[in-house]
Amino acid sequence: MAKKAKVLLIDDDADFVEATKIVLESKPYDVVIAKEGAEGLRKAKEENPDLIILDVIMPVKDGFTAAEELKKNPELSKIPVIMLTAYAEMGDRTSVPVSSGLTLDAEDYIDKPVTPEELLKRVEKQLAKAGL
Repeated sequence: MAKKAKVLLIDDDADFVEATKIVLESKPYDVVIAKEGAEGLRKAKEENPDLIILDVIMPVKDGFTAAEELKKNPELSKIPVIMLTAYAEMGDRTSVPVSSGLTLDAEDYIDKPVTPEELLKRVEKQLAKAGL
């Protein structure tokens, strides 16, 4: 049997995390959870996931900052990153500048809310590109 792909989900919204974990685990994925960027970076180093789904708007360390640090780390830079953003909804209610995301090497961007089908399609696409 093929090994399960390991997906690291970094998001501070507990309801979204729970729902997304259920969606991802409906496929043969192991899901590891982190609640903010600094914890996400630590777990990425410990768990060596096959894919990272990273929320943009979080306390402590926002997703753009965390993604930049992931991509600068030689051990982690090859892991595909899907950025999740509620920018379309949040607009001016966030202090995270949209320009931060334009310089990133993230493999994909998904607007929240995302349907389970769309999320799985994007995850499968990135894992296939990574040869999984």
